[in-house]
Amino acid sequence: MVSIKDIAKKAGVSISTVSYALNGSPKVTEETAEKILAIAKELNYVPNAAARSLKKRETNIIGAFLTDYSGAFYGQLLEGMLQALGDNGYELIVCSGKQSHRFLPERMIDGAIILDQTFPSEELIRYADRGHKIVVLDRELNHPNIRQVLLDNQAGATLAVDYLIDKGHNRIYVVTGPEGSYDANQRLEAARQTVGRHPHLIYKEIRGDFRKSSGERAAEQIVKEYQGPVGVFCLNDEMAIGMYNYLSQTEYRVGEHVHIIGFDNIELARYIQPRLATVDFSERKWGAVASEKLLQLLHNEPAENERISVTLIEGNSVRKI
Repeated sequence: MVSIKDIAKKAGVSISTVSYALNGSPKVTEETAEKILAIAKELNYVPNAAARSLKKRETNIIGAFLTDYSGAFYGQLLEGMLQALGDNGYELIVCSGKQSHRFLPERMIDGAIILDQTFPSEELIRYADRGHKIVVLDRELNHPNIRQVLLDNQAGATLAVDYLIDKGHNRIYVVTGPEGSYDANQRLEAARQTVGRHPHLIYKEIRGDFRKSSGERAAEQIVKEYQGPVGVFCLNDEMAIGMYNYLSQTEYRVGEHVHIIGFDNIELARYIQPRLATVDFSERKWGAVASEKLLQLLHNEPAENERISVTLIEGNSVRKI
């Protein structure tokens, strides 16, 4: 990374003169300032936002990049990150949007945890090539400066669909997730493979986006097409709760007419009636492990990729037929 020392050497001036010029100080002439700024541009100099620790180039701040903050999912995940980072003297900032991507190259943060499908993998590889340390939760990337901490999405989706089949369901819907979502695509792929092992099943997919509103729309479609008890695998709990919301306004009952299983075991899933069957994992552990892997990278310690295990939580939202 180019420093003001490099600019000073090429310009033939002192480091303090470069600093004055870059900060628009009147202590240098306009001619000298223009010369220094031209050299800075030529060398692709990036101002260091962590100026309080220029020598070590450390901020003790980690960035968590999320696609958005909506829904009940992110709270426990971020709590896990905060706990692990705080125990090691680091702080966390939560980032979203294109402008926040500059935090890495400008060294406003020491490293990044990525759960943001809009963050291009090519850009992450480019930063890793420059030495930045990154942990990804939503894709598979192989690079010495990147580690993966992924959910066992395929095992979870297999558990969910097998649960519906074991309860006697031969008419199964899957409410999918947003296009481009690694987790959604992994779950959908496993659901298709599981259904494919049972050729007698009647199977249909309904497009969703992980939001309650898409669960409501899916329930509306299922009611219109209803010909008897159906099993529904929603690829997250938010959409499953959306289905509850819609069905509560109809004569169709969860666990009687429409049997629903979700994924995530968010807190609300434990209290709605009938209790939502779902796939469980520890969001807090996921965040904590991601933070620990990133700290290992930052401290040049051995760090392996890791997969977060999942379990099935049974509930009366799915019953034997």
